[in-house]
Amino acid sequence: MVGDADVLTSARDDAPSVLSRERTIAGPRFNRWLVPPAALAIHLSIGMAYGFSVFWLPMTKLLSEADPAACANLGFLAQLFTTACNWTVPAVNHIFETFIAVLGISAAIWGKWLEHAGPRKAGFVAALCWGGGLVVGGIGVSMHQLWLVYLGAGVLGGIGQGLGYITPVSTLIKWFPDRRGLATGFAIMGYGGGAMIGAPIAVALMQKFSSGGVPGVSSTLICMGAIYLMAMMAGAFGFRVPPSGWRPLGWTPSESTNKLITHRHVHLSRAWKTPQFWLIWMVLCMNVTAGIGVLSMASPMFQDVFGGRLLGLDSSVVLSTAQKAAIAASAAGLVGLISLFNSLGRIFWASTSDFIGRKKTYFIFFALGIVLYCLLPTLGHMGMAALFVLAVCVILSMYGGGFATVPAYLSDIFGTQMVGAIHGRLLTAWSVAGVAGPFLIAAVRQAQLDAGVAKNLVYDRTLYILAVLLLVGMICNLLIKPVKETALMSEQELEREKSLQHEAVSVSARAQDAARGGFGAVGFVAWALVGIPFLIGVWIAISKAAALF
Repeated sequence: MVGDADVLTSARDDAPSVLSRERTIAGPRFNRWLVPPAALAIHLSIGMAYGFSVFWLPMTKLLSEADPAACANLGFLAQLFTTACNWTVPAVNHIFETFIAVLGISAAIWGKWLEHAGPRKAGFVAALCWGGGLVVGGIGVSMHQLWLVYLGAGVLGGIGQGLGYITPVSTLIKWFPDRRGLATGFAIMGYGGGAMIGAPIAVALMQKFSSGGVPGVSSTLICMGAIYLMAMMAGAFGFRVPPSGWRPLGWTPSESTNKLITHRHVHLSRAWKTPQFWLIWMVLCMNVTAGIGVLSMASPMFQDVFGGRLLGLDSSVVLSTAQKAAIAASAAGLVGLISLFNSLGRIFWASTSDFIGRKKTYFIFFALGIVLYCLLPTLGHMGMAALFVLAVCVILSMYGGGFATVPAYLSDIFGTQMVGAIHGRLLTAWSVAGVAGPFLIAAVRQAQLDAGVAKNLVYDRTLYILAVLLLVGMICNLLIKPVKETALMSEQELEREKSLQHEAVSVSARAQDAARGGFGAVGFVAWALVGIPFLIGVWIAISKAAALF
């Protein structure tokens, strides 16, 4: 009896948990098109990062009794701990830079763990960190402790951002070896579209929870944290990984003439030491820095460059309050429109890269981007607002497309076995760009204003600098070549890595039969749950954009 009890106890100890990777291996009736909505549930949630600017101004109006004179010239460190003074916009908007920086760092640190733990466990932890981070941030707002907001939304939320961002990548690429760009485009499109959904919800909730003229920032953050926690949990438990050796029914790998596409794999420990990794790192960093430059200054640039000309007035006319409000509404419309292009550009360009190749796709980003960045000042001087808006929208579509295409680029160069971990290391480029980009833009703009340059001209030099960054990215992209044979994993190394990822050999026999299942009611419900909110966000963005016309 004792022996039997020991055996049962041992079996329970050895049984994989519901979060473990081996519990997520798909059965023979699983349909691979159920994986993208799980990925979208996570990316639409963490994509609220792009909409966080709706909190900055309300967070400066939390204390109605604060004495402006006593709180004047309060430094950043003092604002972290004060309970008697309102925070300033510069003090709170560094939260965005914090979680973008932590995003890249956490993805780099835990990317390898994610490959072994599987997407369900990683998505579960990401949900706890992002949802929980917003709740902690909301508590920090209620206590008026800015350091706690940074710790919650910035640091903890940034970890959730990093894990959530890379969680679906490796899984989707393995499910869609025939359409790698389309697969990653689906998920990362969600990150671009998250703000289209989240920002209007946040604004509505702050109005609902407002009291005595004080915006309901705290309750909004806590409420949204709970919503995102549930949405990301649903996405995490919706993940399945394909059995070892799985291929789509009727598909066989083509003998591609593209030498950049490898049919073998590079281990993470070697991948980040190759020149190819750092060239792609520079490609992403330059594309993101330039894109963030336009994204961060689109609204003020549009207003400063065109001003009264948007209303058919001469540029020398002094504008009334109502006219300034109309111009601001047009600028808000531009923000809504570029959010839409940022999101849809991700799936468009990533899908296009499946047909023309990743290297050619990035060449288009850089070549067309250089032309458009250099053309923007001329369009502004000529008062051609419609063409200016069109150019900005194309630029932002390529900014989003760069994010969505890079995972497929990595899988082409380094193989699919550890692409999630390699992608995690690469996202440090986003951390650098997310901090350096806005700093560079603000510094150049302020230097020109201090030098007496007119407001409608201060963006010219900035745009030319960004064009030079794109040229650097183009050169790096042209230098990318296939990895050397010595960097590839041997069969023994590959088998060991598969064992660490719990890819049992026993499931390979049924690999060709997996994913033959029908779409079913579950598929329609899953796609509806992510598709309907996304389409509502698209409608809101288009409605805002209508102010432009």
